[in-house]
Formats: sequence, structure tokens, C-alpha cells
Amino acid sequence: MTYAFDYKNVIRKFPGFQLGPINLNLEPGMVMGFIGPNGAGKTTSIQCLMGLLKADSGSVTIFGRENDPNKIDWKYDIGYVGDAHVFYENWSGLKNLNFVSRFYPNWSDKLAEELANRFDIQLNKKAKELSTGNRVKLSLIMALAHSPRLLVLDEPTSGLDPVIRTELLDVLFSVLENGERSIFYSTHIISDISRIADELAFISNGKIIRRSAKDDLLDEWRSVSFRFAGKLPDLPSIIQHQNEGPDHKLICSDQYAVTDILKRTGIENIQVNRMTLEEITVQILKGSKNG
Repeated sequence: MTYAFDYKNVIRKFPGFQLGPINLNLEPGMVMGFIGPNGAGKTTSIQCLMGLLKADSGSVTIFGRENDPNKIDWKYDIGYVGDAHVFYENWSGLKNLNFVSRFYPNWSDKLAEELANRFDIQLNKKAKELSTGNRVKLSLIMALAHSPRLLVLDEPTSGLDPVIRTELLDVLFSVLENGERSIFYSTHIISDISRIADELAFISNGKIIRRSAKDDLLDEWRSVSFRFAGKLPDLPSIIQHQNEGPDHKLICSDQYAVTDILKRTGIENIQVNRMTLEEITVQILKGSKNG
């Protein structure tokens, strides 16, 4: 299979920090959330993907082509939006778009205009006059107007208030809902990607600690409560266990295996509660620190 991107044994070393080895890929048309705390290596990973940082070892390919910074063909397949939005500040939004359009053979002025209308942004304003939210919107138009097959988002809504962030993401997700693009969305704001992600990759201390389908996490992780005064059997997939006397509360990553054993042990009145993606993420990242 030709992946939208494919990291193979990527390592990048810095004083006091090492990224990798990273092995991670994304199938075409899929959406991956890239989740981790600040300083975990998300941005460094993306810089290696974009060819902005050279890995010390390993390789990265984009739709089967090596991301050689001296070649341009693979760059046409990528649209990128980061947390810094850089423009010619005294130029209007439209002039900025016209300048960027020269670098992309597949650029569509019609698509750029449609996106501007959907984002409700006035392109006649100078970049320096745009609000933070509208600067993000302008960056997204730049990233999408050449119809890239892979959209890379690195904390694009960082610093926006929740109302503006939700409004912006509603429009962005509606633009992308046809599922034709692959999306790699790096963030620590779980709510931003929970609606569209097909799978999630978690990174901590420069290492990928878990990769799972989002639906599998939501289906399998549970908080389980019960009363039992005897000795508990060994239980699989226990992430956390608290008890006060006979009152037990577990967090597990395989509810079916755990409840099956509890029932066979003779325990009744087992309370099984769903967990949010945010709660699951906290437990996964907390586990990486404890480990």
C-alpha cells in the first residue's frame, strides 16, 4: 500500500531530548489525531515530515515519494497549517493568496473564493488588521486552495477562545467531510479532533506509546465499580485500581475481558460507565509518565 505518509525508524536527537524511533503511517483518506502534551515531540515529528528538519536516521515518504527538501513534486500533495500564521502583513489577504498561488500548479482561485465565503473572511483587509481567528482562516485557505491530498495541522487553533475555535472547526470539518483527503492533526485539545478522527496516535517523551482506532478506545475503555470482600483474581488490562474495603473502582482498557472474569467470580451489581475520549487520553498519557 502507498501511504499518505510513512515514517520508518525516524530518529532526531537534540541535547536532552530524542525523538523516536518513530514508525507511523496513515492510509489515504483517513484522519489521524496526533496527541501528546507540550514538549512530547509532536511539532518535531511534523517538521521531519515536512522536510523542515532532517532526521538523524530513518526516512519519511509522502504518497510513496521521499520528502527530499530539494525536490518539489511531493510538496504539492501537502497543505500545512501550524500555530504561527506568517503573512506579508501590509498586503491584503487576497494579495497574500495570489502570491502563494504562484507556487502551486493546481491552485484554484475559485476554490479560494469559495473557502473565503464559507469562512466569512474579508480578503480585502490587510493581514495585520485580521483577528487571530481570521488569520487561522487565511492560513487554512492557503493550505486548501491547491487541493492537497494530505492536510497537516499542527495546533492550528492554539490560543483561540472556545467559541471561535468551535466555529472555525465546524466550517473546516464541513469542507473536509467528503473523506477524499488524508488529515494528520496534531493537538493536545482532544475536543478539536474527536468528531473526525478515525484513529489516534499518542506520543510522549518522543515515543509513540499507543495507536488505536478511536472507536475501539471508546468501545473498550470503561470505569467499572463493584463490591467484593474477597481476594480478586488477576484482571487483564487494568489501568487504575482504587478500593476502600470491599468497594472497588477500576479503569480498564478491555471492559469485556474484565467484566467476564468478575461475573465468573460471582460478583454481582457491576456498574460499568463509559469514558470520554478526554478521560481515556489522560489515562494513556498518565500511564506513559508512570511507566
